[in-house]
Amino acid sequence: MTNSGSDAVLQNALHGQRLSPDEIRHLLSRANQEKLIILTFDRDYGELIYKLRMPVPGGVVCFRFNPSNPAEPAEYVLQLLSEGILFENKFTVVERERLRQRPLLYIV
Repeated sequence: MTNSGSDAVLQNALHGQRLSPDEIRHLLSRANQEKLIILTFDRDYGELIYKLRMPVPGGVVCFRFNPSNPAEPAEYVLQLLSEGILFENKFTVVERERLRQRPLLYIV
């Protein structure tokens, strides 16, 4: 994605391990401060943001499909961007044949 002119920060859970609550809070705080969009396969971000009121990032894209190769999620996002889909200030759920978005609520 960085080749497309987008800023990308990789947060990777190694060997299938989930991020700890402290790691997630740190990631969300950084994404909030820098208005970063989080790309994830972790379905917990909705609950963390909406129910537990953790810091709100610039956006969240949650993939709900198993990619056929490691580059597929980035390619999918770039395709959606080329179609005019925006991810800023939205919680986006991406399935193979469907896209859902709802606004992220900023808590002051």
